[in-house]
Amino acid sequence: MSTYDVAVREYATLGEGPTWDADAQRLIWIDILRSRVYTYDPASGRRTILVTEQHVGAAKPRVGGGLVLNLRDGVGLRDADGGFRWLHHEPVPDRRANDAAVAPDGSLFAGTMRYDEAPGGGTLARFTADGLAQAVLDDVAVSNGIGWSPDGQLMYYIDSPTRRIDVFDYVESDGVRLPVDRRPFITVEEDAGFPDGLTVDAEGCVWVALWEGGAVRRYTPSGELDRVVRLPTPRPTACAFGGADLTDLYITTARVGTDTPHPLSGSLLVVPGAGKGLAQPAFAG
Repeated sequence: MSTYDVAVREYATLGEGPTWDADAQRLIWIDILRSRVYTYDPASGRRTILVTEQHVGAAKPRVGGGLVLNLRDGVGLRDADGGFRWLHHEPVPDRRANDAAVAPDGSLFAGTMRYDEAPGGGTLARFTADGLAQAVLDDVAVSNGIGWSPDGQLMYYIDSPTRRIDVFDYVESDGVRLPVDRRPFITVEEDAGFPDGLTVDAEGCVWVALWEGGAVRRYTPSGELDRVVRLPTPRPTACAFGGADLTDLYITTARVGTDTPHPLSGSLLVVPGAGKGLAQPAFAG
């Protein structure tokens, strides 16, 4: 399967983090290095751009409206009326935010990385609506894709330089659900690129964008490769299902680090009718 359309022609330096906002019926995505949060309504074609004051690693909808933002110096809350406040403020020199995802219980799992991608310089942490921060992983290079199985029993996670998608059991302990028993799910071959962002579909299959691989792959719950979407851009970054029936696969792409970027690098691409996605929860805060 390789049929894609251009949803939004854009020149994002580091397009990332597509997320379907079910309440607003729009796609949210970002440009990390230009500090921009985009929205796109596929029904009307309407687009908006929000410029943040810091590099933004992820933007997710909140219950009741607004956005939770994984920013360079911590996690912030933007209200529907434009107001902003920090949920958790923790500046670390030479470190920035990267990918994030909302868990089934409405908490936020947010990753960080050093700008130089040094091993061990990044983290993964869990944030609750009241601002409680709990370390999940503290020895990460490039914290990336996060997602959960349809039954919420498994959590998938990517630290890109490992070339792996790892899987955890997602279990409750003392009233809090956390990932335990980390183990490899799949390993991407060296000539196929680096795993970046991921999403899980209604059948429990894992879709992953391959940085430097020019493709998105779908793996079955048993780890078998069963579908490849070939793309013209060498650096797809993440993917998510969207549209009214969650059947269209949206793919973000990047221009950064390419001397002669493809004309579509930095654009938002879409594969209509690619499968059936899962409704994503909004952040509870």
